[in-house]
Amino acid sequence: AMAHRPHAFGLTGEVQRKIKGKYSEELEQGARTWIEAVLEIELVPGADPNTPLGERAFQESLKNGVVLCNLMNTIKPGSIKKINQSNMAFKMMENIENFLRAAENYGCKKIDIFQVVDLYERQNMTQVVNGIYALGRVTQKNGFMGPSLGPKEADSNPRNFDEDVLKAGQTVIGLQAGSNRGASQSGMNFGKTRSILD
Repeated sequence: AMAHRPHAFGLTGEVQRKIKGKYSEELEQGARTWIEAVLEIELVPGADPNTPLGERAFQESLKNGVVLCNLMNTIKPGSIKKINQSNMAFKMMENIENFLRAAENYGCKKIDIFQVVDLYERQNMTQVVNGIYALGRVTQKNGFMGPSLGPKEADSNPRNFDEDVLKAGQTVIGLQAGSNRGASQSGMNFGKTRSILD
């Protein structure tokens, strides 16, 4: 799995520290709350739901991959056929790998998710949190009816701007049609009638 990110080997200690320095407990808390809401579980039983777990405890709660696999199967049933409950390292990593593959199949871009070592070896928990948000955005795009995470794609991703503007436009048109129904009813009908006569 490490082969996917060869440039990571070239990073100096300073850059590594900077990447780690960007870790946001606020974003972690959003990701945690979403996972807990979707699965209806406590990631760390008994922990205060309003206090971030912190990077280490959050990583520990996800490290065996079981929660992530269950998350994926809740979002899209049948995504992951077999979830390893074993505490053997390679079984846990296989769970994470299966989650990442399922997330990609569901529509996440590879660059938006993370690598097994980012989570399993706690090499880049910032990217793990980002990856969970990426999945959250795709669930909204794919019409998942459960709890949602983060802003709609358009807020954070200008590339999907047009699609969301169109949606917003349709909503506005829908509202206008509703409020104008009385006023323009005859005009609209007239248009229809004429086209039938033609």
